Amino acid sequence: MEQNTVLQTRGICKQFNGIRVLKNVDLEIRSGEVHALIGENGAGKSTIIKIISGVYSKDEGEILIEGKPVSIHSRNDSTSNGISVIYQELSLIPALTVAENIYLGHEITNFGVLNQRAMNKEVHKLIEKYGFDLAPGARVERLSMAKRQLVEILKALSEEAKVIIMDEPTSALTAAETEILFDTIDTLKKKGAAILYVSHRLDEIYRIADRVTVMRDGINVGMLEKSEIDAHVVVKMMIGHEVKHSDDYAKPVINEGMLLEVTNLAYKNILKDVCFKAYGGEILGISGLVGAGRTELIKCIYGVYRQDRGEILLNGKLISKSVRKNIRIGFGFVPEDRLAEGFAPLLSITRNLLIASYDVFSKMGFVLRRKENAHAEQLLTDFDIRPPIKNLPVSNLSGGNQQKVVLGRWLSRKLKVLLLDEPTAGVDVGVKEEMYGYIRELARQGAIVIIVSSDLAEVRRLCDRILVMYGGRMFEEFGHGEASQASILTASSGVHTEIGKAI
Repeated sequence: MEQNTVLQTRGICKQFNGIRVLKNVDLEIRSGEVHALIGENGAGKSTIIKIISGVYSKDEGEILIEGKPVSIHSRNDSTSNGISVIYQELSLIPALTVAENIYLGHEITNFGVLNQRAMNKEVHKLIEKYGFDLAPGARVERLSMAKRQLVEILKALSEEAKVIIMDEPTSALTAAETEILFDTIDTLKKKGAAILYVSHRLDEIYRIADRVTVMRDGINVGMLEKSEIDAHVVVKMMIGHEVKHSDDYAKPVINEGMLLEVTNLAYKNILKDVCFKAYGGEILGISGLVGAGRTELIKCIYGVYRQDRGEILLNGKLISKSVRKNIRIGFGFVPEDRLAEGFAPLLSITRNLLIASYDVFSKMGFVLRRKENAHAEQLLTDFDIRPPIKNLPVSNLSGGNQQKVVLGRWLSRKLKVLLLDEPTAGVDVGVKEEMYGYIRELARQGAIVIIVSSDLAEVRRLCDRILVMYGGRMFEEFGHGEASQASILTASSGVHTEIGKAI
């Protein structure tokens, strides 16, 4: 198949509050290819996508579609030029059917009455054309995440998109669902679609990308053809130097005066008599398959959910079922879904960093602005949040920098217990190393750290102990270095291993 350049950017520049976040960015996407766009958090990937899709306006440069300059100042401009973006957070309405979501905003009607039959018929033709496993009348809320991704793709195809931009499309998918998505991408590529694929998961990039463009600090630092895509080369281009892994493992110094005990904890039909202990000074990992009850467990500990039965004790004292009271005694929580639960998107970086600490930065009900601003500026530096603009809405940051804000909020307090749910999801390799360092340092200071993660390599490397959940219960325990990824997966499936300790 002859490959033509479909989308091209030339010399794109953008600045916020005087800080340049894009500097003469050139990009070229061809028909029939998967072109990966990668870089550290804050490198400018999200900004260039938002300019192409009309969310932001460029300051300088030009955008060309099939060789012709186009003017894009809104999402409508982008759509009319054949560009469709599938964001990490899907934009579907769960209560509507597949067909209703695809035709949302341009429904087929007869004299003002919705023509459901006509919409189903047209969507069925589209499904047949691409061989998707979907039904036009199925309600989206009953579909798996993988099938919801297919609906988003169909929506783009129904609008005759020439370029499909996928932003972290596998972040909420299981391994099996990811395979379905990759098969779909392969189908689209064979039919001539131009796909711009943004992901922090380098293993995905090596597998599906035909070409890779690497960004760093708002600049396009290079483009690699498929034969040139190498892990060592890509990572060095992303961060500007050799990555140093802090793999040296030091046995934790247990803080005897800090103990979290969970006894016979039950919640709805999800958690069933969960029992375990977590000690100060150690990093405790909790693994298991989706649906095992991991997130529900730490939300019960934090106070978001109220358990039906059982006890949670910190240093021998029952903890409250109130989030506010638990924060006061030294709890912190980094949720899985940072967009919905981790921060207030329209508030500034400063407010999001300090939202749990206004007991310190206020007096008689009034915020101490000078103290607030000074502390926020210090945290921007300490956690290398980019761009370092304290009044910028946190929604304008990249995913990794948003996660730094969420983590930095808690690390600036005197914590006794930090609960983290998928803390490095959607975070690049450089930021991961930074976050691992922060987490290890907190444990060295004697705090209790509990991490829920689906990243088995992360759990094995970072955690001093690993507890595996199955069917709402603690199933097996491994010490650091005892478990392989295979043994953790085996235990996650409800089969005891020879090396683990049954719980």
